[in-house]
Amino acid sequence: QVQLVESGGGLVQTGGSLRLSCVASGNILRIGTMGWYRQAPGKQRELVADITSGLIPSYADSVKGRFTISRDNAKNTVYLQMNSLKPEDTAVYYCNANVLTKTWYNYWGQGTQVTVSS
Repeated sequence: QVQLVESGGGLVQTGGSLRLSCVASGNILRIGTMGWYRQAPGKQRELVADITSGLIPSYADSVKGRFTISRDNAKNTVYLQMNSLKPEDTAVYYCNANVLTKTWYNYWGQGTQVTVSS
């Protein structure tokens, strides 16, 4: 069994910053791509950013230049540094990872709320 546990969400004013963390634990042999998704009320879940095991990142256009994804493979941890936050960034943020145990499987965290006040 694999668990992804997020932390770092909260309430911040427009223009502020937050850093999200997600730690993967369990019977892990390898972790492939890790990423962050978000879901705002009444909207579909969308990809915010992801990063390969080789540390190659990609970003949604809406967050380019403001968010930075990184990971520490030794700690099975992925981070999302969010700067210049806007009210439209308000959402529940979910960690996602492709993990090899006996087979490759895609896992989700429980989500962490990010609220940006105007």
